[in-house]
Amino acid sequence: MSIIGKKIYLFLFTLAFIFVTFIQSGCTQTPPIYDTKAIFHPVVANNGMVSTQEKLATETGLQVLKEGGNAVDAAVTVGFALAVTLPRAGNIGGGGFMMIHLAEDNQNIALDYREKAPLKATANMFLNEKGNADKSKSRFSPLAVGVPGTVAGLVMALDNYGTISLERALQPAIALANEGFIVTQDFVDSLNFARRFLDRHPASQNIFYPNGNPPIVGEIFKQPDLARSLKLIATEGKSVFYQGQIAQELVKEMEASGGLISLDDLAKYKPVIRKPIQGNYQGYNIYSMPPPSSGGIHLVQILNILKPFDLKALGHNTAETIHLMTEAMKLAYADRSRYLGDSDFVSVPIDSLISQKYANNLSQKININRTKPSLEIAPDNPLKYKESNDTTHYSIIDKDGNAVANTYTLNFSYGSGITIPNTGILLNNEMDDFVAKAGVPNAYGLTGGEFNAIAPEKRMLSSMTPTIVLKDDRVFLVTGSPGGSRIITTVLQILLNVIDFDMNIAQGTVSPRIHHQWLPDKLFIEEGINQDTRKLLTKKGHNVVATRAMGSTQSIMKIDKFIYGFSDTRRRESLTAGY
Repeated sequence: MSIIGKKIYLFLFTLAFIFVTFIQSGCTQTPPIYDTKAIFHPVVANNGMVSTQEKLATETGLQVLKEGGNAVDAAVTVGFALAVTLPRAGNIGGGGFMMIHLAEDNQNIALDYREKAPLKATANMFLNEKGNADKSKSRFSPLAVGVPGTVAGLVMALDNYGTISLERALQPAIALANEGFIVTQDFVDSLNFARRFLDRHPASQNIFYPNGNPPIVGEIFKQPDLARSLKLIATEGKSVFYQGQIAQELVKEMEASGGLISLDDLAKYKPVIRKPIQGNYQGYNIYSMPPPSSGGIHLVQILNILKPFDLKALGHNTAETIHLMTEAMKLAYADRSRYLGDSDFVSVPIDSLISQKYANNLSQKININRTKPSLEIAPDNPLKYKESNDTTHYSIIDKDGNAVANTYTLNFSYGSGITIPNTGILLNNEMDDFVAKAGVPNAYGLTGGEFNAIAPEKRMLSSMTPTIVLKDDRVFLVTGSPGGSRIITTVLQILLNVIDFDMNIAQGTVSPRIHHQWLPDKLFIEEGINQDTRKLLTKKGHNVVATRAMGSTQSIMKIDKFIYGFSDTRRRESLTAGY
């Protein structure tokens, strides 16, 4: 064979090899070259992805996707697993919100499994003899516990939209509770922080400080009582939690300690399927939670207020952009204080608050050169414009384009600190999210009014903002965050970073954040906002305050055939993984 013939043969052989390799790989495409301007890059996958605040939980959800389960199957599996591996926020004794996108029907669903006030709750139950709010009662006493919704919510999601059995969904959580997991420094640090109130309750003390101290980094931490409770739920379903053995143990603890939750409360609890809040920003359709979450309304409201301004031209995190974002935040949070509550009990003017006409009116009130003091801002009247902090979040996309954004919580880290004896189940302290007294801030500094007053069976107002963004009827972004009152503004900045400033999801996540919630009149900024920008903001009249890191977003983007995800670096132990 001549030299030319050999070269032709070698060329044809190489082409054949490349073709066969491509076929064998399942026609998996190589993702686009990373943005050479970016200094942070996301995880990339072709089929499915899970992003959570704890790596073991991520792995349980990813395994479900690999076995052919859908996003809801993985979400329920992760939800139960986090109750074991992230006990300060993951839970079966709390509640939350789940946004679901079903790709085949292009359907978007808001599942509300927020806790409720007990039947015996009263509007003044947290006031002392002088008529002042008693924070210890609303935060660390048995009275602080709302009727839990997590078990009912996760089971409803699986029954209505999942494909696997409840037993399969609980399998990893049971194994992790039975066999234990390796203690990390993050876990130990959280126990040291929470010791002052966990130590007050013998059942909690026995689990988390068995020898008078928290477990040691590197040892195996087991939770046999919790494993037994999870097995009961796997075999008997939600009824064991709301009517059976676990319910009886919970009520027994309430009766012994002075709590209010009864068997009637538990038996009557039901999650609710609600219509999502929908908005449009720069051609992207935003879907987020309606009341009793304030997240979706005020996320859309702030985006609407910002529409008249060319943020991209002003630049990311410049003084001008931060000023406009801050003024929009203040206007929205002022409205939150007056108009938001459980829409099953009060008439929340949803359509008016998310109206573009109303937002335009608010936009015109913004002085681009000077901040307006919060004391000069009052809730506006949206009815004139009628048109049609230890929480955890996780995001999931499956191979068929279904998606879940789920945020749930016990409220404080480890909730009330109360564990139901013999069950291993920590209880929430969500009653503090009601307004104990109008005008008195809650633990997150949020001031509320009568719309969020305590009433039997009412759901307390929340800032949780699980969000799904669509582009051309396909999932573009799934995101959410913990962070109390800062959740809404954290999610807002993720959206602005990827939509207005063309950042990849990793870059958009690690970028410094800001927050303002009307009261107190402070502009909180993270490390990374430079001194020159701070000085310019101060000149505009802002009270600039450096603060700790805000939020812990778990986000996934889908662009063409590729999935990109990233776990916030602001907290340890998070993991985004795909296949």
